[in-house]
Amino acid sequence: MRKHLSLILLTFILFNCSQEPVYNPIEQITEDVAILASDSLMGREVGTEGEKMAADYISNQFEQIGLSPKGTDGFYQPFFIKDSDNPHEQAQVGVSEDSAGITGYNVLALLDNPGDEVVVIGAHYDHLGFGGFSSLFRGIGGKKEVHNGADDNASGVAAMLHLARVLKTKNLNRDVLFFGITGEEKGLWGSNYFAKNPTIDLTKVNYMINMDMVGRLDETRGLAVNGTGTSPIWNWMLDNSNADSIKLIKSESGVGPSDHTSFYLQDIPVLHFFSGQHEDYHRPGDDAEKVNEEGILLIASLIERIIVDLDDEEKIAFTKTKNESRNNPRFTVTLGVVPDYLFDGNGMRIDGVSEDKPAKLAGIQKGDIVIQLGDSAVTDMMSYMRALSAFQKGDETSVIIERNGEKISYEIKF
Repeated sequence: MRKHLSLILLTFILFNCSQEPVYNPIEQITEDVAILASDSLMGREVGTEGEKMAADYISNQFEQIGLSPKGTDGFYQPFFIKDSDNPHEQAQVGVSEDSAGITGYNVLALLDNPGDEVVVIGAHYDHLGFGGFSSLFRGIGGKKEVHNGADDNASGVAAMLHLARVLKTKNLNRDVLFFGITGEEKGLWGSNYFAKNPTIDLTKVNYMINMDMVGRLDETRGLAVNGTGTSPIWNWMLDNSNADSIKLIKSESGVGPSDHTSFYLQDIPVLHFFSGQHEDYHRPGDDAEKVNEEGILLIASLIERIIVDLDDEEKIAFTKTKNESRNNPRFTVTLGVVPDYLFDGNGMRIDGVSEDKPAKLAGIQKGDIVIQLGDSAVTDMMSYMRALSAFQKGDETSVIIERNGEKISYEIKF
């Protein structure tokens, strides 16, 4: 009897040791963000060794998941860029390899399902390296620091990889193209190049989902979803799939400073998910320990439900939207604050205050809500920008803010 029990126990141990480890999404998301946002990748700037290391990590994950390569060189779609040191000159993307310049690597993988139509899930993986012109960091003595970009956009890549893992287990009727995009920080280089040199038939694309900065979800601030006007179904579908009751702040425009724009311009419905800007945006402080992995999973789960719910539906309709960015006022001065783009109350809520700028010097604080700038009432972001556009360097005016229910006036000089 004892020998029989021992054989049963041995069989049980061998059986369990042979099983695949149970997938823990939070642990895997945490690991993906930590690796992509580690100092060893040196900020993942396009054209650098760090970018290629990140591309290799993403392609290895695609392979382990069991996806098919869909680049022009395995999982990779390399392209060549002739950049310029002059900020007023536009980079030449997709030039000949013989030209002096750098190489960027899009990373593409296909979940091949029975249907012919395709859903694209994208996230850019490049960041700012050690800073550069897009950095908002002003180091002491000009010292450069690595910009790890955990939220921007290791968070989006981690969400994309999670969706690849879970959608692989579904019996979907549409193919899914997973797109690790590079060159976004330089001006949508990678997505623009792909749109002009696609490795799939773009007429078969049903819609594109873009995740850019989804790592700082705070239930009190909500989740921005841009592109809701690019198909008549989006508003209903978002509400219907929002099982976790995330506060959704919707914007209709299909044009914005991220990679969904490149697909919208090809007449493809898009959605862009964004959990909000913060004080670490484009600064060295955007590190992995500040990322909300549970929030990433909530956002990815919302997207998963949308994809599954739409899988049995016909190809969704595309609609053009008003390009809101073209109507933005131009201004030559700054208050020196980071707006809370997810605030939907009256006024413009401040999410961060920069050192040595008018707001900081006046005593304005993070969390204050600007309700008047000069003679202009501020009711939202657009009215704030219109008010700001009226001032020139050297002008003096007053700012009225609301703090803990109290209205306070400050004098500032631009």
